[in-house]
Amino acid sequence: MTASGVTLTAAETERLTRRGLRLAQFTVVYNVAEGAVAITAGLVAGLVSLVGFGLDSGIESIAAVLVGLRLAARLRHGEADERRERRTLKLVAVTFFILATYVTVEGIRDLAAGEDPDNSTVGIVLLALSIIVMPLLARAKRRVAEQLDGDPLILADAAETRICVLLSISTLLGLGMFALTGAGWLDPIAGFVIAIFAIREGREAWEGELVESHDSGEGDEGSAR
Repeated sequence: MTASGVTLTAAETERLTRRGLRLAQFTVVYNVAEGAVAITAGLVAGLVSLVGFGLDSGIESIAAVLVGLRLAARLRHGEADERRERRTLKLVAVTFFILATYVTVEGIRDLAAGEDPDNSTVGIVLLALSIIVMPLLARAKRRVAEQLDGDPLILADAAETRICVLLSISTLLGLGMFALTGAGWLDPIAGFVIAIFAIREGREAWEGELVESHDSGEGDEGSAR
């Protein structure tokens, strides 16, 4: 039974589950490419926020892999290994904490040293593209989840993608303001914003609350629409 009161057939459920799996697979491919470009451009320009954004793309890929594996297992066996998923979520949490530590330490170091990074046209274009692609991807995931009666797994994946949108916006604002004003301290500040998001996501992943909290957030968004 879906949220609209329509009962899905087994074939329809399988079709939607496969679509959720394809969306997760696309997320992995896109984020791996995005992360590689962001980290390379960030290292060349000395932009800690852009490097942090690239590392976050790697984390988003890990989350999408986790979702993809679970959906694939559901298609094969009808259920997933919950104990293995919990262990994987804790590993994801650790990577979030590592990311937060990296951008915080680098941001403090840059502020203390007073170093000005270079502008990065590649980084700005990449972030602008992410702001276009990621909301569409998050919306597609949420639509599939709603058709599967609010599937919490896919809703969590949609929430992870939404976080990527927020990080893209914060990082782009930092780079854009630096390009306009030449204020080097704006880049570390953008990095600190990434750290805040990373700590929150890491804590929720460690406590196993990603599904519950993001499910509630997505539901609120859905009702607003």
